[in-house]
Amino acid sequence: MASISKDATGNRSLQFVGKDRKRRTIRLGKCSQRQAEAVKVHVERLVHAIITGHPVDPDTSRWLIQIDVKLADRLAAVGLTEKRDASTLAAFLDSYIAARTDIKPGTKMLYGHTRRNLLAFFPEDKQLAAFTLGDADAWRLFLKEQGLAENTIRRRCGRAKQFFNAAVRRKLITENPFSDLRSNVQGNPERFHFVRREDIALVFDACPDAQWRVIFALSRFVGMRCPSEHLLLRWSDIDWANNRIHITSPKTEHHMGGESRVAPLFPELRPILRDCFEQAEDGAEFVITRYRTATQNLRTQGNRIVRQAGLKPWPKLFQNLRSTRETELAEDYPMHVVCAWIGNSQPVAAKHYLQVTDAHFDRAAEECESSHAPALQNPVQQPHETAGNASQVVNTAQEKTPTNAGVFNSLRRDAVNNNSPTRIRT
Repeated sequence: MASISKDATGNRSLQFVGKDRKRRTIRLGKCSQRQAEAVKVHVERLVHAIITGHPVDPDTSRWLIQIDVKLADRLAAVGLTEKRDASTLAAFLDSYIAARTDIKPGTKMLYGHTRRNLLAFFPEDKQLAAFTLGDADAWRLFLKEQGLAENTIRRRCGRAKQFFNAAVRRKLITENPFSDLRSNVQGNPERFHFVRREDIALVFDACPDAQWRVIFALSRFVGMRCPSEHLLLRWSDIDWANNRIHITSPKTEHHMGGESRVAPLFPELRPILRDCFEQAEDGAEFVITRYRTATQNLRTQGNRIVRQAGLKPWPKLFQNLRSTRETELAEDYPMHVVCAWIGNSQPVAAKHYLQVTDAHFDRAAEECESSHAPALQNPVQQPHETAGNASQVVNTAQEKTPTNAGVFNSLRRDAVNNNSPTRIRT
């Protein structure tokens, strides 16, 4: 419990015992007893929240937004709240991102994209506790107006949700205003593109050097992630004798056993990789050595090469190469094998990688045509063959009936007899 005291000059102070069982004092200055009692109620709620680990009462959260800077600083000085500058949007985002030393540089860059979008729409000094569900909805509409793809919007909503979840855990706010925004990424078949072998051959011809041919080949024929897995590939990872490639996968290393995988050295890749090996400098460690700096944008350069090949760049340049390879492999190998080689799960493959191609429709049409051809032919031929001899047809059918019945009865007996190797299985 907190208590109010008043000195001889009329200044009031508020005393309370904190979580560490030490007495703290908040000087309120000259104020009425009613005003001091109001502050006392909120201070007691803040102390209770800190001791129990429960969220701050919503009324107290709103009160914290409305109080002046001087009182806010005094509350922060005794450890009841964060400093007000740390509760503003820009200050909080910067402190959160800087504190995430456990993430990769690429992830930190993605955090920066979401930070930029938030600060482009909201004032830098906006208090976190002042955010509402309506603010989150308005921000999502803003992202859509910027021309971002739906899945990009969902990813950035997910990161904003992550940021404000951290603010809830730090007790800067009581609830996450971004919690209702959709953030699960959906499959988008409209952005699928199957890269045919004749097209990738044109791209190989347009590549400026052997390393660029390897970059495209690793994506198209092994399904490796570009650039993260390409740039980590070493010559020592290639087992020429056993036709294996050891792939280091930073994206999935946080999953058990996901830090690396082994894929076949496919015959389409082998001559391209061999050519690059013969041109490599003595003692070279990495397969890709010329395009490793942060200033190199492989997607931009890759699209330029595709145009030089006389082709229109397809969406998601490298991911669709990876998707194409997984779709091809799924035709010939079990899915658990394909996913082990590609480095994803079967649900992810079905949702984001496997494509329905023109070849599937063509093959289905051919199979339908071949299976229906005899059925179309017999009704045409039968009237000519049996004309004027209907009794013979009837007699023939009667002769076949007992034979068919005997076969059927035999199958039934086999199904009942568990020891029969020809029993019917369901």
